[in-house]
Order: sequence, then structure tokens, then C-alpha cells
Amino acid sequence: MSGNLDEEFTHFVIARMGALRRVAYLLCQDWQRADDLVQATITRLYVRWDRVARMEHAGAYARTILVREYLSEQRSGWARRVRLDVPVPDTAGRVPDTETMLDMRAALAGLPPRQRATLVLRFYCDLNVDQTAELLGCSAGTVKSQTAKGIDALRGRLSPGRDDVRRDGRSYGPLRSRPGSIDDHARCAAREVTDHA
Repeated sequence: MSGNLDEEFTHFVIARMGALRRVAYLLCQDWQRADDLVQATITRLYVRWDRVARMEHAGAYARTILVREYLSEQRSGWARRVRLDVPVPDTAGRVPDTETMLDMRAALAGLPPRQRATLVLRFYCDLNVDQTAELLGCSAGTVKSQTAKGIDALRGRLSPGRDDVRRDGRSYGPLRSRPGSIDDHARCAAREVTDHA
């Protein structure tokens, strides 16, 4: 790769690293795995950079690679085999410890990978149904059904009376009664979770 392309690639990665990392975290719920996903994405992007650099929407292409890396990892079973027994502290920084954010994070983490990816793309990345379908390599109908199933699952997990237990033994408790739809909560929680990374 020429010097100019290397320089363009470096600027591109620096500008989008934070956004890619936040999307990766929403998908896998673990900052170390998120970093691994971003690294794999950047590596694949570098190999194709001479072609990607000419694309109009290189950022969207990078996000596509990231989501496909995540889904591929989930299918491989690596994510089920490699687990840490003790929680690893996240990066230092101020993270708001609101009940709604914790409930939404836990509910999102409990979804199957494709539903989680669909909801992250639809509500965090603000992609429409067709864009999400193209990125996931499926039909618009599949995106709609995955979205509906994911939102139903979130509603079930966040409904009053639901009292799941966290890994540390504490109770998640029900989602506190707040105005707004599950969609609003999903969008707000996703932004809160990632904005303080």
C-alpha cells in the first residue's frame, strides 16, 4: 500500500475508532472483546483499503465488517468457550449507575446475537430496515421479525414483576416506571452505556 493510502487509512481509523468500539461493546457487552472485534475489523479493512478508500460510505462498510465479525464469532462457539470467571473492571471513568441503564444493559446482553445485532443497528446506529437487512445479509422481513422478537424479549425482561438475578447475586429488578416506549429506553440506554466508555 502506498504512503498516501497508509496515511488515509490511519486518519480514517483514528476518526472512527471510538464509534466502532462503542458499537462492538453494545454487541458483545465486554470492553476487551469489543477491542478484539475492532482490531479484527481494522485488520480486514486494511487488507481492502485500496478499494474501500474509494467508497462513498467507508464508515458504513467498516461497521458492516464489525457486525459480521461479531456474528461469525458467535457462530464459531469461541464466545461460549472463552469466558472469564471473574469480572474484569471496565476502563476507568464516570459511568452513570442508573437503574434503567443497568436493566437495559442486562436485558440487551440476554438477547441472542442476531436479535442484539439487529436492535443495535436499528436503534443505536439509526439504520432503517433496508440498511440493516443489507448489512446483516438477510431480507427486510427477517430484520422486522428479529426487531419484533428482540423488542418483545426486552419487554419481557423489563416488565414489572420480573426479578432476574445478576452475575454478582444482586437482583436486576423490574424496569422503573418511566414515560416513553421500550424503543426510547433502548435508544437512551444504548447512548448512555457507550457515551461514557
